[in-house]
Amino acid sequence: MSYLHFEKGQVVNLEYSLSREIIRTNRAGSYTSTTIVGCNTRKYHGLLVCPVDELGGERYVLLSSLDVTVVNNDKSFNTGIHKYKGEYFNPKGHKYIENFEVETIPSRTYRVGGVIFKHERLLVHYEEQFLSRFTILEASEPMKLQIRPFLAYRNIHSLTHANLAANTKVEFIPNGIKMKLYEGFPYLHMQFSRKVEFVHVPDWYLGIEYPEEQKRGYDYSEDLFTPGFFELDAKEGDVIVFSASTKEEKVSGFKTKFTKTVSGKIPRNSFINCLRNAAQQFIEKRHDQTLIIAGYHWFGSWGRDTFIALPGISLARHGLTLFREVLDTQVSKMKNGLFPNMGSDDNPAFNSVDAPLWFFWAVQQYLDKGGTDAWERYGEAMKSVLNAYRQGTVFGIHMRDNGLIYASAPGKALTWMDAVVNGTPVTQRGGYPVEINALWYNAVCFALAQAKKTKDRKFIRDYEMLPELIKKSFHETFCDFNRGFMADYVNDEEGRNFFVRPNMLIAVSLPYSMLTRDEMKKILDIADKELVTPRGLRTLSPGNEHYNGTYGGSQEERDKAYHNGTVWPWLFGPFCEGWLKVHGAQGVQKVKKLINGLEEVMGEHGINTISEIYDGDPPHTPNGAISQAWSVGEVLRIMDLLETKYSDI
Repeated sequence: MSYLHFEKGQVVNLEYSLSREIIRTNRAGSYTSTTIVGCNTRKYHGLLVCPVDELGGERYVLLSSLDVTVVNNDKSFNTGIHKYKGEYFNPKGHKYIENFEVETIPSRTYRVGGVIFKHERLLVHYEEQFLSRFTILEASEPMKLQIRPFLAYRNIHSLTHANLAANTKVEFIPNGIKMKLYEGFPYLHMQFSRKVEFVHVPDWYLGIEYPEEQKRGYDYSEDLFTPGFFELDAKEGDVIVFSASTKEEKVSGFKTKFTKTVSGKIPRNSFINCLRNAAQQFIEKRHDQTLIIAGYHWFGSWGRDTFIALPGISLARHGLTLFREVLDTQVSKMKNGLFPNMGSDDNPAFNSVDAPLWFFWAVQQYLDKGGTDAWERYGEAMKSVLNAYRQGTVFGIHMRDNGLIYASAPGKALTWMDAVVNGTPVTQRGGYPVEINALWYNAVCFALAQAKKTKDRKFIRDYEMLPELIKKSFHETFCDFNRGFMADYVNDEEGRNFFVRPNMLIAVSLPYSMLTRDEMKKILDIADKELVTPRGLRTLSPGNEHYNGTYGGSQEERDKAYHNGTVWPWLFGPFCEGWLKVHGAQGVQKVKKLINGLEEVMGEHGINTISEIYDGDPPHTPNGAISQAWSVGEVLRIMDLLETKYSDI
């Protein structure tokens, strides 16, 4: 039995199977994603979802799903499944599934009538091509396959409805057809590895529903277009490959291409290999840029997330080359000492006070993994950040006379706790945020160390007095170890905010820390007591009156819980690194228990990956994006830290 295997009893239980999703990317902006039974439960699901440059480069769902019908002994068995109004599913093809496996690629085995067949699917790397392979394992007599494609042709954030503007015409090409519903879109070429008959019966399937969107308070019903269906004869032993692509393909190569693509994949046969596979899904190379996608399905490339996730993601493959490509891409996007936090290249948002400081940390990790050209390659970018913060830049980000960074702008949340409801930040944390000033100290110290190695005297002269000033002011501003921890933020209006949050852990874990070992231990102990869960760290102590332990409901309700108790797995990174820094070898078993405990989630929510967030309250239900870059990246980084420094324990 494979590492990730779902039996018939699990698969046919829709409450169980519809909550488990798969995503695969082609590393160039496209993805394929659905549930383990093939029923789309999100508007983001689809078999071929790809960027369309002519429409601004955003992702569009072209091929939404396929219904596969087996005709055997004059009986038809439709293995597809769609949800309609209420709890109505039609057809109910999941009942024919014998098992679902995902060790190499997603694979379902169906038993229908006297036929057993396997349905496997994948995306071809760096090509806008989806492939499905059908293998007839048993068939007592000849049979037919009927395959009906469902098209959406809309942005991943939108829904479509039956309309008269859609172009329902098809053009015949080798072993298939091509068509496009609207001008400005690419053609969708649907072809088979053997000759097929296409029956042109254009129709709209009305009222298909996506329950995950309904839960999130969004529109959740749409209409999908089907041009008709393909029909072909088949018998035991046959292998048939279906292709959906934005260009016409050579049908004679489908089988070889499928086999070759599978052979290059790392098998998902262990926890570490699952994470390595998941890590690669976030890497996107397009238009001479190398990006880290923050999460799936709805995130893009975010500056902050990129720098935090990159060290761990780079461990999966390509190492220092990936490091340089991603950092170079981000440096090319810099403006006035800031990195874009989100948004498109045409309309970037620079509303992140921490992204530029995490850049320094990412460069430190690059050096730690063998990079040798940090100051030569990134010195000017680092100086640009430090000078901008020191002199003052947008959103009120500036260094005050005490050497600390103060950042505040009306209606803006500039730290990673950035949820906004009706124009008002939920956790604004304006003023002096604790982690920002810890990152600032780390950045200044690191830059000075690099400058001294290269004898950059001007930089040394300008900055050498800062570390001691920052350290003195930091302790005066944040520390109250009678309480046992530090203020989360301090500002002119509210004074010191002592909510127990995980941000103070970053001050513990960074390479250059202003804290003594005893101070670090006190912070770790209170975090361990009030914030640590088996899935990550809570964003607020349960003892706080603002704590919200359940993430759900409308956008407003979710945003209010997002950083007020919700658990984030990426926070295992600073906690575990800090724990090892303080406890050394004696802390290894605890860290291993926390990290290895996440193996339990490999078969939940996003299969073989780690979700964005989990509920603060037990049983810590997974939520948010099904696969998040910094969740996976930080777990991989800590696993590597254990392997490289504590492998004998």
